[in-house]
Parts: sequence; structure tokens; C-alpha cells
Amino acid sequence: MTDPYGFLRTPRRPVPPRPVEERLNDWHEVYAGQALLPLVSEQAGRCMDCGIPFCHNGCPLGNLIPEWNAYASRGDWRAAAERLHATNNFPEFTGRLCPAPCEEACVLALNADPVTIKNVEQAIADEIWERGYAPPHPPHRLSGKTVAVIGSGPAGLAAAQQLTRTGHTVVVYERADRLGGLLRYGIPSFKMEKHHIDRRIEQMQAEGTKFRTGADVGGELDARELRRRHDAVIIAVGAGERRELPVPGRELVGIHQAMDYLTFANRVAEGDYATPPVTAEGRHVVIVGGGDTGSDCLGTALRQGASSVVQLDINPEPGRERTETQPWPTYPKVYRISHAHEEARGREGTDPRLFSSATLAFEGDPAGRVCALHLTEVEPRARQPLPGSERVLPAELVLLALGFSGPERDSGLRTQYGLALDDRGNFARDGAFAAEGAGGVEDAVDGVFVAGDAGRGQSLVVWAIAEGRAAAAATDRYLTGATVLPAPVGAHDRPLVA
Repeated sequence: MTDPYGFLRTPRRPVPPRPVEERLNDWHEVYAGQALLPLVSEQAGRCMDCGIPFCHNGCPLGNLIPEWNAYASRGDWRAAAERLHATNNFPEFTGRLCPAPCEEACVLALNADPVTIKNVEQAIADEIWERGYAPPHPPHRLSGKTVAVIGSGPAGLAAAQQLTRTGHTVVVYERADRLGGLLRYGIPSFKMEKHHIDRRIEQMQAEGTKFRTGADVGGELDARELRRRHDAVIIAVGAGERRELPVPGRELVGIHQAMDYLTFANRVAEGDYATPPVTAEGRHVVIVGGGDTGSDCLGTALRQGASSVVQLDINPEPGRERTETQPWPTYPKVYRISHAHEEARGREGTDPRLFSSATLAFEGDPAGRVCALHLTEVEPRARQPLPGSERVLPAELVLLALGFSGPERDSGLRTQYGLALDDRGNFARDGAFAAEGAGGVEDAVDGVFVAGDAGRGQSLVVWAIAEGRAAAAATDRYLTGATVLPAPVGAHDRPLVA
């Protein structure tokens, strides 16, 4: 603890984002150039270094938050970097993308404003690179064992880095043409610029990790052959099965899955297109879905110059305070404003969200393009339409941001490894491996592990990294009989097939 009265003497002051009118005119990060070190160090000094730091429990990675807060408050960025890297392979990702459940679990949140943990983490992460505190860490010796990691999202990258550093030869297979998974094509640059991914990949390559892009495991590349070539396999393909909206008019032109839309926008930034194949420019846009992906679509549409943007959320508008059913230190469902919502309010003057709203049908013009969306208000609990509440919105571009229901169902990967699905549609773990229609127990493959959203379901980037680290520990134990790799508490660290 730096100052036992710091939280009493210093009010909470988050790092300010760039002005709305400035950031809407570019694709740079909302906080680009905003990590003000004196402010961050002052805020880190509010940490009480509690006897029982509940922020550890709020963080899936078990980040040593009070320790790196203390170092950051003193400006000892090298020590802060060491403590942050002790539990988190990619703090520059989480410091930008994680919703910070650790702050809701901060003891100060009981009756005051919590420490700005996320701001401190991002500042440390950026100083790590600015000051050269992230050199490659190649292993001292090789184990002679090889591991294939399928998927280069945060779970796959975390697993690969852990295993490479412990001495195994790791090859990461990525279906897309670039590495990073949803970090690359699903997250807009105004939330995280892609050079953060590129320099981590360069670090991992210097450590010895090998990468193969354009590798469709289960398609052109037989998954069983991959298992024969490696001593173990980690599946980290994410949750790619998109939820649909089966209502009349869904077939109309101009209705797209949100992830396709975001991918096109990111590919423009990568130089693949001069203009995106799908754009919001000059159009009335309706986003169906109230989560983070919908918010990302909102920010993207505003930057593309949409005429108007409305975001539909089937859930009722949350309250401003915790309810009795969501006590501290749980992460509560309360009314929150994302940076994209702030941008929309700055432009339109109102919150772009319509809560307790469900889509009834789409209406098209004579050319077969969507031109309107019919919606209704719904009863909050039963989600049943309220009679007389129907209305029509102009809609020239509709984006379906309804989330994901697990890994892709019809993938060859699932069939060739005999992977079963659990009751939530994710790859089953703990030995439940005989997929219906994919063969019996004798067809399942030993030495196969599942990490991240593929086994957990759609979740946070911090959970993906935690599961990647846990899968690495389980794989190392499988290969050598023991492991010194840490496995975050709560993350799934057991093999698919024991």
C-alpha cells in the first residue's frame, strides 16, 4: 500500500477519451495518446491493497492488481510490467477490450468509486512496449514435443506462447489470411488498433512459435492427419455459429450479419478494399442486438456516415444501481454507456437504443432491398409482444448482432475429431467426446484439448486468455506428466479426452 488514505484524499478520475467530434472523423483508438502517466499513477495510489483483494476474484486471470497498482503509483513501470505479465500474456488487449469486472469487485465499490484498474492496466501495458520491457523469451531447451493450436484468437495465442516458452514446438493454424481471430477482424480499430496484434506475433515468432495462415483444419487440412503429426492439439476456434433472426423478410438485400459487416470494415483498414462491400454511408441503419458487437457496429456506422442509427435491445432498460439479486462483488447488469453510445448521443442528442424491443418483420422495396423494420415492444419477463405497441423504422441497412451459439456446427473439425456438443452448443469437455453422427467412442481422438469460446461459449477476451493459459498447463501435463505452467482459477484446464 502506498497511502492508506489515498482513496479518501484522491477522487476517482478516469483517463478521458478523445473528444467525440474528433474521433468520429478517424479510426484511431478512442484513447489514442490519452494515457496520462501522472494521472494514472495518482489513481493507482487509491488502491488500498486490501487484506482480501476481491478484484483478484473479479478477474478471470487472477491479475495481481494491488501489486502492480503499487508499482504504478510509484512510477516503477518495470516492476509493474513484471507483475502484470505474471498472469496476463496480452495486457494491451485486455486493457482495451475487457469490461473490467475487477472494478466492480473492488472493495471501494461497496460504498464509493472503485479504482480505475482498467486505465492503470492499459497504461502499464503501453509502457511495457514503449520502454522495451517485452523482449522475446525463447525456451532454454526444447522438449522434443510438438503441439498444434487451431485458431489464433486470444485463447490460441495465449496457449501457444505458454507452451513455446516451456520448450514445446508449437504451430498455430489459422483459417483466415491474417492472424488474430476476432481481434483482427471482429474488433474495430477505434477499440484496438491492429499493430498491438502484429508486435505480439513478432514477439512470439522470435520465441519460436510457428504460424500457418490460410489453414482450414477440418477442411482442406485433415484434422486427424494434424493429430498424427503432433503430440497434442488445442482447439481454440472460438464460437462462430451466429444466431439468426427467422422473421418475414429476412431474405431481403441489405440485411447482414454484424460480424460480416465488421470484417469488411476492418479489411478496408488492412488495405484489402478501397471501399467496404457493405457500408452505412448515407443510410438509415438498424442494429438488432444490444451487446458489445452491436455497439461496435454502431461506432462503425457512425464513422461511415450513416444518416441515422438505431440499436434494438430485447432486454428492458437496466437500472442505474445494483439490485439485491446482483450484490457486490458480482458484475451487475446496470445501465452503461459505451463510447459508441456516447458518440451517437453527441451527434443525435439521444441514446440510440430502444429497449424492450423485438423485430416482427422486414419490409422491402420493389427491387428487393430492405427499406423498413417492423418492431414491437415486449413484456420484460416473458418477452411477449405488447398489443398496440407496433411501429415501423426506416431501415436501409440492417445488422444482426444477436451473438453466437457455440462453434460452427457443420465444421469438418467437429466430425473428424468426433466432438460432441454440450447442452449450450459448445464442444463438450471432460471426456464427453462422442458426437452424434460422428462415430462412437473409438473414433474420438486422444490428446485433444479445447480452450476459449469453443468450449466455454461466447465470452470475454480476458476469459479467452485465461482458458488458453489453462489449456497450455493441461497440455504440458499431458505431454510430460507434470507442469509448472500456471492455470488461472476457474478456467477449464482439463483435456477433451482424458
